[in-house]
Amino acid sequence: MFISPMLLETAPGPFSHSNYIFEPKVDGHRLIYSQQSGSVRLYTRHNNDCTQQYPELQLPFDADIILDGEVACTDPMTSINDFEGVMSRFSTRQANKIAQLTKTLPATFAIFDILHYKGQDLRKLSLTERKAILHSLVLPSSSFGIVPHIEGAGEALYEQIEAMGMEGVVGKRKDSKYVSRRSKDWVKVINWSYADVFITGYKKAEFGWLAAVPDSSGKLRPAGIIEHGANQKHKQAFRGVCQQLVTGEDKNHVYLQPRIQVRVRMRNWTKSGLLRTPVFEQFIV
Repeated sequence: MFISPMLLETAPGPFSHSNYIFEPKVDGHRLIYSQQSGSVRLYTRHNNDCTQQYPELQLPFDADIILDGEVACTDPMTSINDFEGVMSRFSTRQANKIAQLTKTLPATFAIFDILHYKGQDLRKLSLTERKAILHSLVLPSSSFGIVPHIEGAGEALYEQIEAMGMEGVVGKRKDSKYVSRRSKDWVKVINWSYADVFITGYKKAEFGWLAAVPDSSGKLRPAGIIEHGANQKHKQAFRGVCQQLVTGEDKNHVYLQPRIQVRVRMRNWTKSGLLRTPVFEQFIV
């Protein structure tokens, strides 16, 4: 049984409030764990069955249950969530490779909510009541964990998260019921990183600026594509300048002299040196 998950709004910045609990934001992908008649199925937030990708999470609880959380992998060097690692697990379909990855790149189910248990629908209970039930569970193995939370002190938690280089903080109203839509009762505060990059071209078909950064020798190397954050005024200003900077084109892109520099915010740098989810902030002049 799949339940469409409750989604987060974005808060403008860290905050503290006695009506909220605060949790570290786990950097993985959303997972609905559903055990019905003893059979376990795992679903993404878009109702895609991903049971086969995570054999270590197919273990049953003591009774039928539906749980909400994130599946994550941890970088053994830093002990920080490895988003690229969990995406590798998610995209692997061959059984022998999956079996190998359970040993070299084990997944953890970080649980933060319980929606059904022992035939009871718990979604109309308050978050505080659901958390109490969740914390009473006996977990099937060390591949399962419950996301910790604190009451009220969102800013203090965010400072710790920022210092550790983690993804961010989630704030949830204590009295919130579970609804299968985006809700202001649950909000996220992302720990953004920032970078200054050069624009070396743009996509022809849809909006996208090609970004580059200097390598260790000072030469520019590709760093990804900026597809978010620019409004119509930004795009118009870019068009007004870029035509005199064109150096060539191919089927999909127009290439430019690297004269335009912009600041972007992003989640982090990928292991291959690309911007992860870059968002345009401003032109640098």
